[in-house]
Amino acid sequence: MSNLDALGSIASRDPGNMYGAINSLPAQIRTAVTLATAVACDSARYAGVRQIILCGMGGSAIGGDLARSLLADTLPAPLIVCRDYRLPAFTGPDTLVIASSYSGNTEETLAAFEQARSRGCRLFGLTTGGRLQTILEQEQIPYVLLPGGLQPRAALGYSFAPLMLFFHRIGLSPFGPSAFAALADFLQRRAADYDLAVPSDGNPAKHLALRLYGRIPIIYSGPSLTDAVAVRIKGQINENGKMPAYTGQFPECNHNELVGWKIIAAFRQFLRVIILRDAEDHPRVTARMEIVKGLIEKQDVEVIDIDAAGADRLQRMFSLIQLGDFVSFYLAVLNNVDPTPVEAIESLKRELARLPGVPS
Repeated sequence: MSNLDALGSIASRDPGNMYGAINSLPAQIRTAVTLATAVACDSARYAGVRQIILCGMGGSAIGGDLARSLLADTLPAPLIVCRDYRLPAFTGPDTLVIASSYSGNTEETLAAFEQARSRGCRLFGLTTGGRLQTILEQEQIPYVLLPGGLQPRAALGYSFAPLMLFFHRIGLSPFGPSAFAALADFLQRRAADYDLAVPSDGNPAKHLALRLYGRIPIIYSGPSLTDAVAVRIKGQINENGKMPAYTGQFPECNHNELVGWKIIAAFRQFLRVIILRDAEDHPRVTARMEIVKGLIEKQDVEVIDIDAAGADRLQRMFSLIQLGDFVSFYLAVLNNVDPTPVEAIESLKRELARLPGVPS
C-alpha cells in the first residue's frame, strides 16, 4: 500500500486543509457564478476598449493567463497580464484595467492600479478586501467581492469564474453562467476519481504523483489552450509540493531547449517529462510533440502524455488544471510537507517590508 492511501496520516500532514480547498473547486465555481451575476455593472462603461490588462501576482494573476489562452481565438482586444509595479506605456482611456488581488494588499497590483486610475482607464476589480476594496468603493468602481480564507492559489474558482463572467457580460467572452454551471458539474464528477479514498492503483492523480515523486517535472505544452495550464501546474507543484518544476512550450522549445537534451547523463535519473495535449493543438505542433517525445525517450527519460478532456474548451482546460491541483497535493504528502504554508514567499515579503517605500 502506498503512503498516499494511509488516510489517517495524510490528514495530520494537512492542517490547513489544502485538500479541502482543492476539492472545493466545483463549489467555488458555483458560488462565483452567483456573486458575479449579482454585481451591478453597466456594460456601456466598457464599450470600445482596445486593450485589456489584468494586474495581479501569483495565484491572483493566473486567471488572467488562463483567460488569455481560453479566449485567444475570439477576444477582439489583446489581453496581457501585468506582473509589475508599472503599466505599459500604451495604457490609456481605451484600456480596460482589472485589478486582481485576493488579499487586496498586493503592492505590485496596487501600484499599477493607481497608475491606471491616473491615466483614466476603464476599471474593474476582484478581491476579498484590503486596501484594494477600499479604493474600489471610494472610487465607485465595479468589483466582485470574493470569499476569503484561502491561499490565493487555492481560490482559482473564485478569481477566474467572475473574471470570465464579467467578460461575458460586456461582450468579450462566449462563456456565460450556463457554461460555468456545466463546468462545475463536470469537475464534480471528475473529482470523485481523485478522492483520497480511491487507492493509488485506481486514482490517476495519486498514480501521477508517484511517477513524479523524487523527480524534477518538466511540463511541455502547446502555444494555445494549454500554455497557461502548464504554468498553473508548475506553480502548484512548487507551492503545494514544495519542489521544483519547469515549463516549456511547443514549438518555441524546438528552436532552443531541444538542443539541451543532449548532455544529461549527470542528472538523467532526476528528470520526468509531461506533455499536455489538447484536441485543438495545431497538427504541426502535435507532430513536433511526437518527434520530441521519441528523442527524449531515447535518452532514457520517461515522458508522460496527459490529454485534455471535456465537452468544450473551458472543460478541457480545467480537466488539466484539476488533475494538476490534486497531483500537487499528493506530492506534498509524498514529500512529507504541509502543502499550505509558503514560508519562502512570506520571508521575502518581510524583508521587502523593511525597505523604505514602494517602487513606482
